[in-house]
Amino acid sequence: MRRLLFLNGIKAFEAAARTGSFASAGVELNVSAAAVSRMVHLLEERLGVALFERKANKLVLTQAGRAYQSGLTPIFDALASLTAQVTAPSSVRVLTIGVGHTFAMRWLIPRLSEFRSEEPDIEVRFTTGGAEAPFGEDWSCGIKLGTGDWPGLVAEPLFAGDLTPVCVPRLANGLKRPADLKGPGLIRVTHSPEDWPIWLKAAGLTRINARGPEFQFYGQALQAAADGLGIAMGIRPYIDDDLAAGRLVAPFDLSVPKGMRWYLLYRSFQTEQRDFAAFRRWIMRTAAEPATRPRRLGRAAGRG
Repeated sequence: MRRLLFLNGIKAFEAAARTGSFASAGVELNVSAAAVSRMVHLLEERLGVALFERKANKLVLTQAGRAYQSGLTPIFDALASLTAQVTAPSSVRVLTIGVGHTFAMRWLIPRLSEFRSEEPDIEVRFTTGGAEAPFGEDWSCGIKLGTGDWPGLVAEPLFAGDLTPVCVPRLANGLKRPADLKGPGLIRVTHSPEDWPIWLKAAGLTRINARGPEFQFYGQALQAAADGLGIAMGIRPYIDDDLAAGRLVAPFDLSVPKGMRWYLLYRSFQTEQRDFAAFRRWIMRTAAEPATRPRRLGRAAGRG
């Protein structure tokens, strides 16, 4: 039997942790900041752990608070999505996809109109689905980067997570060989610190260390590259459309496997559900289509 502990306090804490303040959480929950603070304090007393460090004009999550919030936010997202499905008119066919923000923005959404043209009666909804998010009970399917090991789920490969540097054409003009790369100009992604070392090792450049601007997500790093801030490590399929359009170019021919793939995840019984079956057919077919050949500038080189 589930032991649900002080749901009002849990809701207050999640809102405060996500928004960064009791005041913002109060606006969201339609209560005062003092009420949010009081509910969070009661929750901390019942849990026996501190969730926030209360500093002047600032809330800082403790280690326990960060762990609690990282699990709670996907649960509340899933609850909201499930409620929407239950209250939707019976004529509405809903497909809920757990997918990370960057994958959704850089690959899935630009192609979604193709699926909608084939299945106009299916309403597609996205929910939190980053690498660390658990597979939601309300999800029709998920899309994740990993090694394929998700117990209890079917994992079908979509793309190889291949790595290659990308930048704007202006910067690419000065890159004749990989040895022309300079550490301070190499844009990094916080949660994937291994990307540049993997590629540089494959290029035979063990003395270069990436020391450029750092961003939390691939999408931010690639946007920074598109704005000319430096050279980002691109990963498929995030870079496909930018390369095809010429917004970014790949200066070198060397593409290195990250050691992970993108997978479509689902529970085995969902193959019997016609809406998911239609989406699965579409995404597997679309993912199998060859990416437009990247535009390259200068003399491409694999090593230097």
